[in-house]
Amino acid sequence: MYTSGLLFIGTQEIIIIVVLVLLLFGGKKIPELMRGLGRGVKEFKDGQKEDTTENNNTNTTNSNNNQN
Repeated sequence: MYTSGLLFIGTQEIIIIVVLVLLLFGGKKIPELMRGLGRGVKEFKDGQKEDTTENNNTNTTNSNNNQN
């Protein structure tokens, strides 16, 4: 039984993907793409932290109001 998924990608498949990316974007464009991807991930994580902080502040305010 064959199970498809990212965990079952072999070395040959990874090499093919890397070669295709190099052919499509070129060697000079890849660092720019990775930099943009890194910035996007950082902004996403920062957004999650802000949301968590806002939720904690809201929960603290609600619990303080309930005690009064």
